[in-house]
Amino acid sequence: MFPVQHAEHNDQGRIVTELSVQGVAHASAASPAPAVTRAAAVLDVLAASATGVVSLSDLARELGIPKSSTSNLLLALEEAHLIVRRGGGFALGRKLVELGAAYLSRLDEVQEFYRFCESAPTLSKETVRIALLDGKDVIYLARYEGHPAVRLTSNIGDRMPVSLCAVGKALVARLRDHDIDELFPDGTDLPVMTPNSLRTAEELKEQLKEVRRKGYAFEDEESTLGVVSVGVTVPTRGVHGPSLGLSVTALKATFSSEQEAAIVGELQELARTLGSPMG
Repeated sequence: MFPVQHAEHNDQGRIVTELSVQGVAHASAASPAPAVTRAAAVLDVLAASATGVVSLSDLARELGIPKSSTSNLLLALEEAHLIVRRGGGFALGRKLVELGAAYLSRLDEVQEFYRFCESAPTLSKETVRIALLDGKDVIYLARYEGHPAVRLTSNIGDRMPVSLCAVGKALVARLRDHDIDELFPDGTDLPVMTPNSLRTAEELKEQLKEVRRKGYAFEDEESTLGVVSVGVTVPTRGVHGPSLGLSVTALKATFSSEQEAAIVGELQELARTLGSPMG
């Protein structure tokens, strides 16, 4: 993904990321295949759009390249069914859904995640998600919806800044201190979505100490008012294994300490299962 300038909350409670033109231009210049890099940038711009539809002129401006070059990119992407024309602009195509489904179907962790949630006494009644750490964000790979489901939260494929979610804080907490300092130098302002959101790198680092002490992370109405979440990490498979985490999202009004303890216990059991499938 390309560098972002900031994150904000839209009407559906989703994170919207805005691409940096300078970041795209720099990435294209350094890329061994600039056309591929720019094509990927087109998909990022469309994915970040609040309406889902972006005009040729706006795409050219976002990428910082001539309209003629942008038009050629769009034509190639359209022929590959990765984008479609919609009204006076372009939108993501259904081919991306097929590619995403193919990717997820090959992740054994995702399949085991669903199997475990369905049979677990507590998690089967909760909204549970598995996420991947990607820099300063997490990407949600799968979502199990118990009854009743909490729907005011992120969906599969959504990105969320790590400071705004329990699973993100859990994943960052297991990084080395100097890696955390590189990601969040002191004085860094963090994205804010509610009055409870962490606002500075110093606040995040202080909370990470508590996460390490407890062995799990808690998010208290920091991304959505009225909603809390608990997050744990999955043991990494090998040196290059993915950084995966698990979380449960619940309504604060009905959340209890007993429920928290039961959720943490089952999440940690699920994490051990995903991290050591033969264990």
